[in-house]
Amino acid sequence: MSYLDRIRTCNNFDPTVYRSWHINGETFGRIQSDFARHLANWSDIFHVTDTHVILNPSLQGYAERTAAVAPVFRHLYETGVIDTWVDEAFPVTQGFGEQAALEIERAAANFLGIRTFGVHLNGLVRKADGIHVWVGTRSLDKPFWPGQLDQMVAGGQPVGIGLLENVIKEAQEEANVPAQLAQQAQAVGSISYQQASWRGLDNSTIYVYDLWLPEDFVPENTDGEVIRFELMPLAEIARLTEMTTDFKDNCNLVNIDLLLRMGWIDRQHPEHAAILQALYSAGNQEIQ
Repeated sequence: MSYLDRIRTCNNFDPTVYRSWHINGETFGRIQSDFARHLANWSDIFHVTDTHVILNPSLQGYAERTAAVAPVFRHLYETGVIDTWVDEAFPVTQGFGEQAALEIERAAANFLGIRTFGVHLNGLVRKADGIHVWVGTRSLDKPFWPGQLDQMVAGGQPVGIGLLENVIKEAQEEANVPAQLAQQAQAVGSISYQQASWRGLDNSTIYVYDLWLPEDFVPENTDGEVIRFELMPLAEIARLTEMTTDFKDNCNLVNIDLLLRMGWIDRQHPEHAAILQALYSAGNQEIQ
């Protein structure tokens, strides 16, 4: 096991087994063949070929497209094709901040392979013996990655909210961080990845934030999504990331980024250059 293994796990996308999703001649996602066959049942909305899924070009504008596809995804959820429902809207866009073609239920995002975005917040503490990191353990009843380790705060980026605003909201919900403290979070970069699974393509960009916390601050979960929090030394974060699969897959990427920035993985590491290349180049290719 290695840091590179963690990065590769999140970048196993093979474009040859997907059909591209087109809206007005532009590609907005990648769809597995099994899911494409379900969409073919709505031929007035989706035109499905061996290589493409095309949204009916007569559907024009954000509101009309959104209204047209919403009942499709709701039906697919109610019939068990889509396995969960979040009741949160994600934009369908080619890049963060770009104009969205429509919005969809978050649970359908991977099935359509659209670009998605989220925030992860490192809760950091400076102590006499070095840097420590607050780590959460996900609830056992979470539909995905139950019981695995996670950043102190993390969440998807829904429609109609800014990045820092989302950090502040999620920090309060997940760790009971006061807004005045959470707004001190520092944006430190982004990581993109393309992970394939039976649900489709997780084609995501994580916006990473650091929040330096007082030694006496202890996070408390308020939304039931975290069982407990533990303050770990950076050395333990490094060990768990490199040697185990205890962390949720994409959280390992954020850990590796932190370890690089804090100098734990430095130029003396035999795979330093390969880790840099893999972490910051993987997942950044455009979907064609």
